Order: sequence, then C-alpha cells, then structure tokens
Amino acid sequence: MEKYQKLEKIGQGAYGSVYKARDTSTGQLVALKKNHLPISDQGIPPSTLREVSLLQLLSNSLYIVRLLSVEHIPIHNGKHLLFLVFEYLDTDLKKFIDSHLQPPNPTLLPPNTVQSFLFQICSGVAHCHSNGVLHRDLKPHNLLIDVEKGIIKIADLGLGRAFSVPLKNYTHEVVTLCYRAPEVLLGANYSTAVDMWSVGCIFAEMVRMKVLFLGDSEFRQLLIIFRLLGTPTEEVWPGVTSLPDWHAYPQWEPQDLAHAVPYLGADGVDLLSKMLIYNPADRISAKDAMNHPYFDTLDRNQF
Repeated sequence: MEKYQKLEKIGQGAYGSVYKARDTSTGQLVALKKNHLPISDQGIPPSTLREVSLLQLLSNSLYIVRLLSVEHIPIHNGKHLLFLVFEYLDTDLKKFIDSHLQPPNPTLLPPNTVQSFLFQICSGVAHCHSNGVLHRDLKPHNLLIDVEKGIIKIADLGLGRAFSVPLKNYTHEVVTLCYRAPEVLLGANYSTAVDMWSVGCIFAEMVRMKVLFLGDSEFRQLLIIFRLLGTPTEEVWPGVTSLPDWHAYPQWEPQDLAHAVPYLGADGVDLLSKMLIYNPADRISAKDAMNHPYFDTLDRNQF
C-alpha cells in the first residue's frame, strides 16, 4: 500500500474501516475502504464481491461515488486485506444539514439547493434502478457532497442488491429505521419503491432540517408514520392487512402533509406526497420524479 498515504480515519462500518488518503503518485485525495477478509475455502465473501461488482456497474454515473480501483493484499496466516479505493468527497448530507444548524445563526438549506440535491439523488437512484440495483440504505449519511461543485453522490452500496423478476424474498434487516418503507416494516416483499420512500424522507429532512419519522423501534416507527399519513386501509393499499407483521393499529386520519414541511411550496408537497404513497405499486419512480413540475424551475441542462 505504498501507493497511498493514510491521512485520517473517517468512518467505521460493519465490514471495515474507511480512511481519507492521498495517492502518492498523483496527489489525489481518495477514500480507502478496508475490508478484512476471513479465511474461506470459498474465497472472497459474497457480500464483498456483490458490492464491488455493483460499484463497477454503477460508477459511470456522476451521481454515484466512483470506485477508482480495488487492491487485494495478502498479509499473514492466509488472511487478506481488500481495499476499495473511492473518490474522496468533502462531507455528507447529514453533516451538511448539521452545519447549517450551528448557533448562533441556524439557517435552512436554500430552496434551490434542496431542489438541486433532490434532482441529483433521483438521478442516481434512477441509474441504480435502471441497472437492476436496489440501494436499500439511502439516508443522509450515505449521500456525499462535493460542496464546491454542488454535486451530491450516492455512496455505500454495501446493502445494495441486484433485483430480478420474479422478485425474491429479500432480508428485512435493511434501511436505517427513520428511512424504512412501511412495506419493509410490515414484512412484505419489496422492490425499487423502498428506495423512493427513503428519498421522500430525505427530501422532507432537507426542508425541515430534522428527521420526518423519528421512531426508536419498528412498531413505534409505524405508529409515527400512521399518525401523519393516516393508518393504511385496504382501499389505499390492497392487501396491507394480510401482510406478515400487520396488527390492529389505532385508526388515524391522514394529516395535511404541508404542515410537516412548512417551507415547501405546493409542487414540492405534491412530489413528496407521491414519494410517501403507502402502496409501493403506486409510489412514484425515480425517473418519473425527475419530470415532476417541482423541478420546472431547475436548469436541467446543468445535470
């Protein structure tokens, strides 16, 4: 690893550490994701192979963090290190929002910034979906920002899954709770619509500067969603009461979504409502979202 000079540790995940580093030959800043590979007769773990292959497939989009190279290093006792070398970005959306909340003068994100970021996120998600990939863990922490260029990119495809037809039963231990779609919480089969629910939650958070649905358990998460959007019925979501984890929930009427995002105009509220539709079959797709009137004042040619 003489090729890279480690500068600082910037993250710790389930599968390894992430370091800010410099390519010693070019001076380029990179992010090194270090994976400890266990000894296995089967070779590299499937989860790692999956992430690498997905990243290679998706890296040709401006709105997906680019995988620059993969370095495989034997160390000792049959153990190996695998370094994934990514482009380095300044910050993530969570830190970016938090930076605007610092006293003594907390500020909202400018509406044109929210609009631009949301369009780019939808573009990245549409790219994933058109290549048959679910992200499954979209959240502000996994959206990296080049502040100078105003570009936001999707990162951390460690939970990404290629989807196929017919849809398989995927694991339900996916998506950080606040951004988890109700079909996942209720134990249903799921597909690309889970990512769009997460995008809706992120959209609302950029406007509100705080999490939209802040639950501390799966049950509480559902109750918080139901209190705002109304308890789902068979009319709005056919089959909902037959889902594996459905219970007898309190019956709430839907509230006015605009009250939850008071600084968002009518077009924005309409787009948000389409991202937070209960029935996954009716939820707006990333591609269709990009054509929504909310983006009519955006210069799409810059993207």
